Amino acid sequence: MATFKEITAADIQTSRTALSQLVDVIQTDVSSSATRKGYSMFVSASTDPIGTVYSITSSLFQTVYDQDYTLQVANAIFDTTIGLYESGSTVISASLGVDASGKRLFPSSSLMMREKTDLYKIHAGKLLGNSDSPFYAPYDSTTSTDQIDEAIFINFKRLFARDKIKRESFAMRFYTSGALDGSQFAKTSLETGTVNGYTGSNLYKTSTSGSTIFTDVGASANRRIAFGGDVGDIVNASNSANKVGLIFYDAGVVVLDASKVMFGDQHVSGVISAVTSSGGGAGTNATIIGSGSLPSSNISASFIPDFFVSASIDDITDHLMSTRFSSGSFSAITFQNQTQINSTLFFCRATADEFNYSSNPTFTDDESDIVVIEEGQEDVERTFTFPTTVGLYDANNNLLAVAKFSRPIEKNDEKDLTIRTRLDF
Repeated sequence: MATFKEITAADIQTSRTALSQLVDVIQTDVSSSATRKGYSMFVSASTDPIGTVYSITSSLFQTVYDQDYTLQVANAIFDTTIGLYESGSTVISASLGVDASGKRLFPSSSLMMREKTDLYKIHAGKLLGNSDSPFYAPYDSTTSTDQIDEAIFINFKRLFARDKIKRESFAMRFYTSGALDGSQFAKTSLETGTVNGYTGSNLYKTSTSGSTIFTDVGASANRRIAFGGDVGDIVNASNSANKVGLIFYDAGVVVLDASKVMFGDQHVSGVISAVTSSGGGAGTNATIIGSGSLPSSNISASFIPDFFVSASIDDITDHLMSTRFSSGSFSAITFQNQTQINSTLFFCRATADEFNYSSNPTFTDDESDIVVIEEGQEDVERTFTFPTTVGLYDANNNLLAVAKFSRPIEKNDEKDLTIRTRLDF
């Protein structure tokens, strides 16, 4: 049976420590279709004059897993999507105006523009505290050239980000240049008014050059607090003056300026989802951008703004994840997380004259009376015990926690014993 002793405030101490863990995401995890899962949340359709229905579906975001996502042991690492600032140059130039309710109108050559602006607003509301505010890189800038109009969002799962991302531990390998696709010929054809018939595609081809490391180096020297918690600037590792995005440490969210982490004016070509057929054998529900071979083609198309405006979120995310992170075995993203551990220490003290006896059966006689020393052996025997357990009780004697020793500890009248019990939460 237990022996009780009251613990005073002097016997209780509290502490807080941070536990760090390295997270390393390899390129294949990001680029592989087996480890990247989409969710069809958007559906749109149209009917041409002869009654043919063209429809598309798209996700609003995609999730990257650490292995084949169909496996039960797969863990989601992060969600990724893109967003457009509603008052930014890309949205304004693509807009046809507003309707009677104030919603922006867009041409048929665009896709999911309202969803793209809504995703930007959701992140701005969560991280900046105002859904109508734009992101800037650096964070405290108000210069128009620093405004992030085309954003790439990476939202790390709590399983990996834990309580926060550690400052100056984030790094990302990103291919700023897309694969070459004969863009000079396309631009020449546009200038001369001729069609060159180029039908190549660089949407899903990884460039062998242009690999750049983006990191939050220097963030500790400039600490700032946003609505979404601690925030730091993401810079080009080879030129720290080039601010390309933001990292919100507490929220575990990275916001990248697409126009700075990739060559937005680079020529783009390939097949993207659309609700009108491009004709000429391009395939149902598809359109061709960046080629002059088909009537609906845009031979001067570039990644920004054309691709970000005309393509679905799935098309854009597929391109970014499958090509801009490459498909090798190098690290694509790495950082250290932090887990804040709050601890309460209870010092259970037993002085020399305490806890030297027990109410267990070995300490009682046939009449259940406690027998500490046998009669006649007072000068020979010494009472002792072997404690094995500490229990913590509240003021109403309700058991709250139990601590077991790794082995019994001898306690006698010549020994003071202090047992430290630690509760982490």
